[in-house]
Amino acid sequence: MSRIAVLGSGAWGTAIALALHRHGGHQITLWSHSAAEAGKIAAAGENVLFLPGFPLPAEVAVTADDAAVAEAEIVVAVIPSEFVRSTVARLSPHLHAGQVMVSATKGVEDRTYLRMTEVLSTVLEPTGLVLPIGAFSGPSFALEVAQGQPTALTVAFSDHAISARIQREFSSESLRLYTSTDVIGVELGGALKNVIAIAAGVAAGVGLGYNSAAGLITRGIAEITRLAVACGGRRETLAGLSGVGDLVLTCTGSLSRNRTVGEALGQGRKLPEILESLGGKVAEGVRTTRAALGLARQRGIEMPITEQMELILNEGKDPREAIRNLMLRPGKGEH
Repeated sequence: MSRIAVLGSGAWGTAIALALHRHGGHQITLWSHSAAEAGKIAAAGENVLFLPGFPLPAEVAVTADDAAVAEAEIVVAVIPSEFVRSTVARLSPHLHAGQVMVSATKGVEDRTYLRMTEVLSTVLEPTGLVLPIGAFSGPSFALEVAQGQPTALTVAFSDHAISARIQREFSSESLRLYTSTDVIGVELGGALKNVIAIAAGVAAGVGLGYNSAAGLITRGIAEITRLAVACGGRRETLAGLSGVGDLVLTCTGSLSRNRTVGEALGQGRKLPEILESLGGKVAEGVRTTRAALGLARQRGIEMPITEQMELILNEGKDPREAIRNLMLRPGKGEH
């Protein structure tokens, strides 16, 4: 059994801490960036703001003490993508050789177009610290993981032995992990599906039906796969849990924040108002859309759905016009 620190006290970080406790035997610390937030969670015995109704066992320590990270053997980063760089820089004095880092953040960094494991490596590089860093992704709503509903995910490290170690440490009756060595494919599948989920929400918001949703999801995975392969990922990874699996969940599930954002946009609401209504919860696809498009242009990859989502999100394009533009693109072969 291991000492595990979960960085990030949002819904997903809290759900991961609960799932790891369910495994049994681990010493788990849930780290929050804010002493006030950690205090609220500890006092209430649950994460009232982000995951209400799920008591945190007394064995799960909740803290904002940066030094607590030093005690962990496994560090799970569950931080919104825009804060990963600054948070890990803050914690880097307490990280040390012998630790393993797992990124459970689904995003691409704006402007640099780096995946989250790349951001982590970049931040640690000036310190001279080289840690095994992998990705943890797949179809997983935090609420259902917290409930203990059966969930299957993928963990990827370039070294299979480390993937296998995390598989053993994390798996339980309610959480089944599959191993991979394709960190790129697993990360990009998890990040890019959020963009397509916004598009699926837009389609639902303007009143389109099942035919449209199925076509969008299918062409969405084709778009994601093109970019992931161009970046060095493997095509078969995108046909798995962190690709098709996560895409289907996020495009169709009512618990999806990204789909919710898209649906509201399709109904004519404005983005600032929609984001405000999330109550502090993050829809990663909003930020990832621009970063994904930048990465695609860098690699010379065509991503028409992502392009239209960027225009809707950041240029105020009418969703119906965006859908019309997608449908009127020149005809092509499917493969």
